[in-house]
Order: sequence, then structure tokens, then C-alpha cells
Amino acid sequence: MDRFQCIQAFVRVAETKSFVEAARQLHVTASVITSRVKQLEDYLQTPLFHRSTRAVTLSEAGGNFFEECSDIVSRMDSLMERMRLMKGTPTGVLRLQVLPGFALGHLGSALKDFSAQYPHIELDITVSDVPVNPIDKGYDVALQIFRPNAEILVERSLFRVRRVFCASPAYIEQFGMPTEPNQLLHHRLGLYSAYPTRDRWTFKRKNEEVSLVLPAALRTNSVHMLRDFALSGGGVTCVPTLVCGEDLMNGRLIPVLGEYHVPPLELLAIYPATHRRALKVKLFVDFIAQRFSGVPEWDRSLGPLGAVVDLQSPGAGERDEAAGGHYAHPEQ
Repeated sequence: MDRFQCIQAFVRVAETKSFVEAARQLHVTASVITSRVKQLEDYLQTPLFHRSTRAVTLSEAGGNFFEECSDIVSRMDSLMERMRLMKGTPTGVLRLQVLPGFALGHLGSALKDFSAQYPHIELDITVSDVPVNPIDKGYDVALQIFRPNAEILVERSLFRVRRVFCASPAYIEQFGMPTEPNQLLHHRLGLYSAYPTRDRWTFKRKNEEVSLVLPAALRTNSVHMLRDFALSGGGVTCVPTLVCGEDLMNGRLIPVLGEYHVPPLELLAIYPATHRRALKVKLFVDFIAQRFSGVPEWDRSLGPLGAVVDLQSPGAGERDEAAGGHYAHPEQ
């Protein structure tokens, strides 16, 4: 019995809750995974999983065993990658899932520089708005703004994602400029459909806070479609500044309710806890965090226009509060 392979199989099944998916990610057959887990259970003389036709869940013994085993797998992967690094450069495939608003227009030049620095790391990137648990889909890292509900993931905050209500000059000329949040109720609105707050929006101005339920003429999970809707004169939309910043700078879009702001979100690097010591993951996350540290360039450019009013660069603790969830540095 190869104890490490058996422990690795156990950890992957525990993470994915599937023998089939664990086999796919480890590039072996499901029967091999089943055999390795069975050998481990026989050696420990205790069942590690409860199996049914619908689900695979950890037994009490398996749950107690998992945390230590996941750390063993993580440390072993890290050790092997460091040994490979001593003989050359980091290698391997890095599978990423990236939010479209960040991927389109901002990430390309960073990836070019990352690839130049680490030419033997192959990037396999899926661009999608759908929040994912990277373990379920076999991603090494997911760059997204929504947290999946899983305790075996590490999150690292990269930068604030600020949002601004905006419209085209032609629309404002025809229908007027809203000056108070409740005036949005009398305008055609384009809104993002997947925010956790759904139709309820909060606007802040100094010590004032206004909460509204806003109806939408257009609702979509594509922020680029919202930008195009605004550019066409279709109505007032709320779009992340990383998507509409250039349009605001050149006057194709005009900020609406400039004295107010909606609470920012956070772009997060999310990855399995077992990957926290993986060299290719650490190199990529550190590279992106450093590249986009502080106030992003697109927000700094909008400051003089008054399009964004909250340009403080938060520290780790402030980022945790702004995002409303757990923050963990990859080395914790």
C-alpha cells in the first residue's frame, strides 16, 4: 500500500464529495480511487466515509482524520514543487476561473508578464460570472467576488470592486439627472441580477444611508451588457468601475448620484486549503495581489471626476469587513 497515494485519494474524495470527480482530478480511474480509500480504511480499521447512492460524506473518524491529512498532502505537494524549482523553473498547468469584468480589459497584460516570468507554468483559464467552488470544478484558483459556502477554502482579498451608477449623456439630456437615490424609481434601470442583496440597494453619503428596492427594465448577469445598455441610451445602470472606467473618462458615460456610493465588493482569490502551499498557486496569487495592490489604476483615474468617492486603500482587516466574510492569508 502506498500510504501517501491512499491519503491523497482520501483527501480529494473528502473535498469533492465524489469518487468519480476525485479520480478525474487525479487522472486515474474511479476504481483506483475506491481501492486506495478501501486500503486506507482497512489499515486504520475504521470507515472514513458514509456512502449512499446520492452522496459521499465523511464519517466521524474521517472528519477527524481529514484536517491532518489535508495538511500532509499540501506539505508534500509543496515539497515536491520546491524540489522541482531547485532543478529549474516552476512547471505544471494552473487552472483558473476568472470573473469576466476583470478578465476582459485588465488581466491580459498581467498574464503576459506572469508567463514571461514563469514560462513553464501553463495557464488554463475559464472566464465566467458563475460563482464556483474551485474544488468541485477542479480549478486551482478562482478569482471572483462571491464566496462559495465551504470551510476548506482559503480566500485572499485582492482589491476593492467599486460600482457606480451611470448613463449616457443623451439619456441624461432627455430624461434628466437623478440627484437623490429615490429618483431612480422614475428611470429605466439596468441592474446586475446575481448580487446577494438582489433588488435591495444601499446608498451612502457621509453619515446618510438610503436603502431602496429598485425595479429593473433590464436584469442580467453580464456587466458588459449593462455597460452597452447604458452606452446605447437605454437607461441608468450600475456597473463596476473596472468595466466602465474608460467610458467615464472619455465622456461616453456620465456618473449618476456622484455624491453617493454603494458599498464596494472585493475581488477574491479563492483556492482549496490543500493548495495553500502549492508553489504555482502561491506564485500566481502573490503576483496578482502585488500587481493590483492599493487603489486600482482605473479608480485612481476616476477620482478627479468625482465618479468614485471612496478611494481609501483598505488593509487586510478592512478588506475583511468590507467583504463581509472570512479572510485568510495563504500562509495561515
